Amino acid sequence: MNTNDSITRILEVARWAPSGDNTQPWRFEMVAPDQVIVHGFDTRDHCVYDLDGHPSQISLGILLETIEIAASIHGLAVEAVRDTSAPETRPRFRLNFKPSASLSPSPLAPVIEKRSVQRRPLMTRPLTDEERRQLSESVGPSHHVHWLEGFGARVRTAKLMFHSAKLRLTIPEAYEVHRDIIEWRAKFSKDKVPDQALGASLPTLLMMRQVMKSWDRVHFFNRFLAGTWAPRIELDLVPGIACAAHFAICSSQPPQTMDDYVSAGRAIQRFWLTATRLGLQLQPEVTPLVFARYARNQVAFSASPHAQSLARNIAGRLNDLVGEDPARRAVFMGRVGQGKTAESRSTRRDLVELMHSNAPQRPE
Repeated sequence: MNTNDSITRILEVARWAPSGDNTQPWRFEMVAPDQVIVHGFDTRDHCVYDLDGHPSQISLGILLETIEIAASIHGLAVEAVRDTSAPETRPRFRLNFKPSASLSPSPLAPVIEKRSVQRRPLMTRPLTDEERRQLSESVGPSHHVHWLEGFGARVRTAKLMFHSAKLRLTIPEAYEVHRDIIEWRAKFSKDKVPDQALGASLPTLLMMRQVMKSWDRVHFFNRFLAGTWAPRIELDLVPGIACAAHFAICSSQPPQTMDDYVSAGRAIQRFWLTATRLGLQLQPEVTPLVFARYARNQVAFSASPHAQSLARNIAGRLNDLVGEDPARRAVFMGRVGQGKTAESRSTRRDLVELMHSNAPQRPE
């Protein structure tokens, strides 16, 4: 076996791991035929959704789990060791690949590249007992799934998303993120989110495209023309009701360290790939968790005077929905259900672009 060739094929597959806004906060460095260093970075300095870099750390955990799953097809076990001397904003992981005769190919490997985000309405058929069992077991013993099922729970969660979207769409810090990560007039995007994958109708997309040309336009539209209503109804309220269930993946203890968030990312990817293997579609719903953490930690995160009070409102709604203790332990939220695979999606940078060099690690 040529381990070097196998690792290249593993990384070709693993680069399809999801990350917030398709940032792909990792670069790969081949340091030996059986060793790779993953150079991570976070976006806390310019992304309001990356509080303390924890969402980026979750993405790195998702990547590491994807590498391990992809490596199982080649009979290779992966030992991942974090370099504790690296700064938290630029974590490093050394991956050692070792042949293992006892290792079986993961049944999740074939769906790594098929997994995607579906932001459009899904079927409301309830999850079967078997689907719920497999999804619940996929996260492992260190995490559990808090289910929000039934029409009433779906409506309450949809309202939570509706209120979270108001905050998301009315602060300049979030506008700057959205401006930079949306690729307009696109069905696919290698390093952003194509507008056709947002789940909006053509009239709403046309409106968004014009309004988002400047923050002044956004602010005027929101203040005088009720500009958030159409996207919030179309992208949050309706899809929030039209699904089988919402869920929160919770750690056994409130996450605190980078390793806690990396572990959470591993559990999230197993859950997501299991859903894909079962023929289910999924959409992340993580903004309430981020805004609730800002509120709990009393961190000022926006120049907008209404941001803090809206964040406290979201934190209260989240506590009412899942309970105060699960809310503190939640590392991921989403909705799931049967539906069509998304026709538009984020793709990924080519592997050659993801190889580590002396160039800046953060994308341009």
